[in-house]
Parts: sequence; structure tokens; C-alpha cells
Amino acid sequence: MPKRESNIVGREFGNALRAAIARTGMTQRGLAEELDWDESKLSDLVNGKGGATAHEIEVLLAYCRLSLADRRHMLALYLESQEKGYLLFPEDGVPDQLRTLINHEKESDEVIAWSMSLVPGLLQIPEYAYAIALAGPHEPEDVPKVVAARMARTEILRPGRTFTFYMHEQALWLPAGGEEVWREQLAHLLRMSVRQYINLHIIPRSIGAHAGVAGDFRVMKFPKYPPLVFLDTLNCGLFFDDKDTIALYEDRVKKLAASALNREESRAVIDNILEGLQ
Repeated sequence: MPKRESNIVGREFGNALRAAIARTGMTQRGLAEELDWDESKLSDLVNGKGGATAHEIEVLLAYCRLSLADRRHMLALYLESQEKGYLLFPEDGVPDQLRTLINHEKESDEVIAWSMSLVPGLLQIPEYAYAIALAGPHEPEDVPKVVAARMARTEILRPGRTFTFYMHEQALWLPAGGEEVWREQLAHLLRMSVRQYINLHIIPRSIGAHAGVAGDFRVMKFPKYPPLVFLDTLNCGLFFDDKDTIALYEDRVKKLAASALNREESRAVIDNILEGLQ
């Protein structure tokens, strides 16, 4: 399989391979020598760039002493890396797409999010996130794990990255968790919106139909990889990094930006709602 540009599925395979190699106690150089490979070939695989045949992958995974089930899973993932997009279903209480999203957000240097009816996940307080998770598709016993995973995502809200959040005004009016939680969530938005690396823009209800009516999305940009689009659903996550899909969502972002209020106007909308709750 020829080496190619890194993509979302290739990096998923690479992350799993890196963890498998670490569990053997071998270094990448030592494993490459055992396989009689050039070390750069193994490095390409770990970095999601492919460059090996299916048979070579089978041999590599056997050297990592993985179980038969794990080898089959990783081989299927590697072969899937040739396809467009990545559909990920959860296997336990904490959605796998949330873990994968966290990993890619950590690698990004810019995150752009659009939210139609809820406060964006990275800006949610724990009590708000709990109310949303409890009302969602999760089993009650899984809700604390889901909330903890979501709160872990907020650790990336620090200088060094740029965050741009587009929210519809109607999301500000959802009293998730009751009035006290609602009030604290709005106050949290105001506190976060003054950080220089966070751009919060409200799409006002008064404009009617807008570029975001097709649904929520997230665009992540990276120093070394192509941009990545993430779409969330009730039971799965969709990741795209092909050029056509990226271009489509970057166009959505431009149109949202053209309709959105500026930072000061957006803070004023939040402040007015908050004042009405006092």
C-alpha cells in the first residue's frame, strides 16, 4: 500500500499501534529491526500515513502480541483508512467518538464550532452538561462518565489555540438543569468570551433562516494535517477530512460569520438575557 497523506482513520490506527508497541516494551527502532524494516516505514504507520501491505500489517500486529480479535480489528481499521470519512459507533458508556474527538482537539491549533440549540460542549459547565446528558440517549448510570469525559475536553481551552464558537440565540434560552444552572451557564459564557483566544459569536433569531440550519458541526485545523470535520449523532460520530467535505463546511463557516454578531454585540445579548433572570 503506497504511503499517502495522513488522514483521520490512519491516525486512529497509528494511535492504537503506538499503544500496542508501548505495551511490548520495545522501541519503534527495535521493532523495525525485528521486522527488517526501515524505521521510517514504521514511523509512517504510527503517524497515520500508511505505506504497508495488509500482509505486512498482519505480521507487525503479530509481533506486537495482540490477540486475534484485536489483530482483526486493527487490520480492518487499517484497510478502512483507504476510504473517505470515518464512521465511529460507541462500544460502552462513554461514546468512542467523544474519546476520538478529544484526541484530535488536543492536536489541533484551531477549533471552529457551530451549535444550533445547545451551548457548545467546550463551553458547558458540569451541571449543564449533566442535564443535557441525562436527557440524551445515555443510560443513567453512564451519565457521570459522559460528563467527566466532556469536562476533560475543556482542558484545552487555554492560550496556544484559537477557538471560534458560533451559537444560535435560541440556544441561550434553553434552561437546561433549571434556572440556577441556566443563570450560571450564561455567566460562564460571559467569563469565557473575554479571553482573547476565544471568539464567541451569536447568530440572532431576527435573521430567520441561516447557513447553519442543516445541523451542528465542528471544524478542527492542525499544524501538520488537513482540516477535520466532526458531526455528532445520537449513537455515532462522523469524521471527514476529504477536500470536498472540508470546502463545503468552510463555506458554511464563512456564511455563518457573515450573519453573526460581533464579540461585543454577542456579549450584550447574553448579558441582557442574564439580567432578565436576576
